[in-house]
This record gives sequence, C-alpha cells and structure tokens, in this order.
Amino acid sequence: MPARLHRRALPLAAAALAASLLAGSAQADSPSPADPTLTADLDALLSDARLANAQAGVQVLDAATGQVVYQHQPDALLTPASTLKTVTTAAALDLLGADHRFTTEVRTTGTRSGGVLRGDLVLRGGGDPSLLTQDLDDLAAKVAAEGITTVTGRVLADGSRFERTGLGPGWAWDDEQYSYSPQISGLTVSTDGEYTMDTAQVTITPGAAGEPAKVTLNPAETPMKLTGTITTGAAGSASGATLERRLGVNELLLGGSVPAGGAATTSWVTVEDPTTLAGRVFAGALARHGVKVVRGEQTATGSETSDLLVGHDSKTLAELIVPMLKLSNNGIAETLAKEIGKVKGGTGSWSTGIAQINGFLKANGLTVPAGRQVDGSGLSRYDLITPAKMAGLMRLAQDKPWFQAWYDALPVAGNPARLVGGTLTARMRGTAAENNVHAKSGSMSGVDNLTGYVTAPDGRKLVFTAMFSNFAGTSPRPVLDAIAVRLATGHTAAATPSTAPAAPRLRTQAPALVGSAPAPTGGTRWEDCESLGHC
Repeated sequence: MPARLHRRALPLAAAALAASLLAGSAQADSPSPADPTLTADLDALLSDARLANAQAGVQVLDAATGQVVYQHQPDALLTPASTLKTVTTAAALDLLGADHRFTTEVRTTGTRSGGVLRGDLVLRGGGDPSLLTQDLDDLAAKVAAEGITTVTGRVLADGSRFERTGLGPGWAWDDEQYSYSPQISGLTVSTDGEYTMDTAQVTITPGAAGEPAKVTLNPAETPMKLTGTITTGAAGSASGATLERRLGVNELLLGGSVPAGGAATTSWVTVEDPTTLAGRVFAGALARHGVKVVRGEQTATGSETSDLLVGHDSKTLAELIVPMLKLSNNGIAETLAKEIGKVKGGTGSWSTGIAQINGFLKANGLTVPAGRQVDGSGLSRYDLITPAKMAGLMRLAQDKPWFQAWYDALPVAGNPARLVGGTLTARMRGTAAENNVHAKSGSMSGVDNLTGYVTAPDGRKLVFTAMFSNFAGTSPRPVLDAIAVRLATGHTAAATPSTAPAAPRLRTQAPALVGSAPAPTGGTRWEDCESLGHC
C-alpha cells in the first residue's frame, strides 16, 4: 500500500492544554507521596528527551483505597486514542448488560404460495458487529429450509437501526480505505474471525514473469471495481504492489508489481456502503442454497411492514469485548456507542450514544474536569480526557458486577497468545510486568497512552494511567513501558528503545479466533492504527 504520512494533530483549545511536561514536578503535584523513591524514579523517566516539548499526564492510585501514589499533570486534557475504548466498554456493560446480544433477522413482505414468496425478503440488521459471511450463509440455508424456492421481489438490506452517517466526527479522510476506519451501519458483515467489518479481502497472486498478477476479492459479491494492473516481475524482484480505494466510491486502483514465484498476499480494504455489501453477500448465499430472487438487491427504507422468518443471535457483549479490547477493534467500539444510543436513548447515533455514556460517567462521579468524547473508539482527534478520569474509571470498575469480564478482556503485557496479550503481546517481555500488567494501549501519530492495572512487588494492586500527547520524532513508548515495569518491579531501569519487532505490513500467519471464519493472513489489521502509526 502507498506510504502513509503521519497525521497533523488538530489544534486543541487553549484552556484544555496542560502545562509543558517539564513545567513543575510530580513531587509538587502529589499530596504527601508515600514512596519518595517511586516519585523520584517516575520523575526521572518523564524527563526523557523523547518527551521534550510534549504534554504528559500520569496518575497512579492504590486500587483498594484510591490513595494517590504518584501523579503528574493528572488533570491535563489529552488525546485518549484507543484507551477511550475502556470508557465505551464500561458504559456498554453497565447500560446494556454483559448478556446483551445483537439479532439479525430475515423477514418477509407479501404472501406465501407453496415455495413462492410473492414479496420481498428483508435482511434486517440488528447492529451486530460480529456478523460473518458464514452467518449470512447459515441464514440463507434457514430460508431454504423454510421451503422458499423463489422470491418474486427483492432482497432488501436494512441497516436503519443506526443513523446513516457511517464515519465518525474528526476521523481522517485519508484513513477511509483502511480496515481500522470502517463505516458503521446497523447491517454490516465481516470476512474473518477478528470481525474486520465492512471490508473485502484483496488477494494478489503472482503470475508468470511479465504477466498481470491475479487479483481476487472475498466476498466475491463485493461491489468493487478494479482499475489498473499489478504486474508480475522477475523471480526475486522487489514486491511493490499498491492498492488504493478512491475516496467515496467502490473503485480500487491497482499498481506496482510482485515477484514471480512469490506467495499470494491478502490485504483488507473498506467498502463504501456496508449495508449494500451485506445485502449482496446474503443474495449470493441464497442463490447457492437454491433460492431464486427475481428482482435483485436493494437498500430498504426501514419502514417496510414485514413478518419474521428466521434470525441469528450474536455472542454476548461480554464475549465481544474480548476481540474489541485485546485487538483494539474500532468497529465494535463504534457499534457499541451507537447501540447504547439506540437502546437507552431511542436513536442509534453517535450523539445520542455519547450522551448516554456521559450520563454513565456522571452517575458514577466521573465528570470533573469536563472532557470531550465524540466517538466510541478514540479514532477521532476531537476526543479529550484526563489521566485522573481514566484512572478513576479503572478504580470504579472494580466494584461493578461485570468487572471480571472487562478485566480479562484487557491486553496482558508480554503474553504471546494473540487473544490474551493482544496489542501488548510484544511489549514488556522478560520483565516483572509480563503477565502482570493488564492494560489498554492507545496511540496514533504524536500520541501514546497506557491505562490499566499492575500488581506491585508487595502484592498491592495499583491502577495507573500514563498519557503522552503532541510529541514528535522518536516514539516515547519505551517510557510508557518503563513506567509500568517500575510499578511492577519496585525499582527503576533506563527507558531504552523497545526490543519488540516492528509490526509487519503483511502478516503471513494468524490463528483462527472465533467460529469457523478463516483467520486473517495479512493486510491492514485493527491494531495497525497503533503499531504502524497510520492514524
């Protein structure tokens, strides 16, 4: 894919900006710290040159008592990035319930006469962020099992559970083609077990040298026009294939070359209008199961009068937050924000959902200082929150009935299992933080954060949040990890450059995660937004 430029941060309101990282000391900020050695150690880490002229905020609390163990600029309004997913999931578990499920329905209009439906089949989306192509195939099989062989009307794809606006406020326009920036609809479909919604898999297979490479789409029904050619170069030549979806349309521009004899590679690209994509995939599944649809597919208005025929229920919310938090799945997070709005406020929109999330924070005493949340995942540059509020959420969650499911869904530092370590799999390995720190990461260009839990050497559970915003140049991520390691170890070590391997642009192998859907084998992944700095 084409090289990506780092994002320019949107200007923040002057009143929201904290003082510079180096202005003042944590000693002055902290009321009578119980451990002056810890204060000195964390102060030293925050003096790292990689944070010069940046903004930093840190708060560490005793998880049991709430006592401040350490803090530096705890009330600075900073960009949360994907750590905002902790706010969204906590609110969703509290407001919707850990057992909440999403239901996708196939409904009928008109009348039945033997195997003929004289009317339309309506595929009504229930907002399921985990609906797989296999699930649509199963629904088509159920339709056939009901005895329907012919539909004289259409397949109507109904995504009206959520507002028509598919892209969130403050999302970067040049991220739209990447899988971490999907359009959010009440009806969407995923092609793999990581729930990479609203995307098509693009597989490039080399041909003979000098001939075009083969480019295929999965699902095959994807309404995507392919323009241009990817050539096959000599064996051993460099691989430089490019894929770029034109802004606002389903046209994929192909270019570059791949070496003859090389392995096929697969990437993910978003599709304009996820509702139409789901409808076409369902229509294709109906055809495979012997159900003829005479008038093709169309988008529903949402006001059609229909009767329930068959349905499909998702996994529970407690289960769905595992891939969401572990892998930093933006699509699930945004779906939860809109679902909260629909269930609790009557409208499946970002504005209604965020209002309900703010109500959850207010009801639990997490309103001061005021911040700003506009989406569910933290993909927006408009989002602002303080370290104190994030740490407060971590402590508050411990008393909730859903806490254990939420805690278990957080990435675990250094754990190699993808659905355990998640975005922290390659971080803090070989330290006291490994399999100790349970935390959510969050990063984009110029932003890096970590918030979660750690057990100190004396057995005391600590809550911590560390947020870095508006840095340039070398990433200060090693400082983040050094803070967590210091809390886990009880003594400090220099914040050296990370030894974790750089994330590859295309992965060649990944384990199957859920259900029977194929595992992703490469391409842009949810955590690319963090590990590759694309957003």
